[in-house]
Amino acid sequence: MIKAVSIEVFGRVQGVGFRYYAQKKAQELQLNGFVKNTPRGSVIIEAEGDEAALDEFILWCHKGPSWARVQKVKYYSMPPYNYLKFEIK
Repeated sequence: MIKAVSIEVFGRVQGVGFRYYAQKKAQELQLNGFVKNTPRGSVIIEAEGDEAALDEFILWCHKGPSWARVQKVKYYSMPPYNYLKFEIK
């Protein structure tokens, strides 16, 4: 059964490759959705797929790539949107 989450990552997460590495990790875990920067400096992610893969992805979001400095991660369940791939917006 497909699960979906909306994730917002706060800290130094823009200009450090966070979106690229989030896409790479999501594709590795066979998740679909998107990642994008927000005007307030955070990163928003919508991801859907296997529950165990989503749990692993959320854990990854707490660290991000080595240049990122994640301060806080907020996430909540949402209805699946049936994305066909994971993309950077």
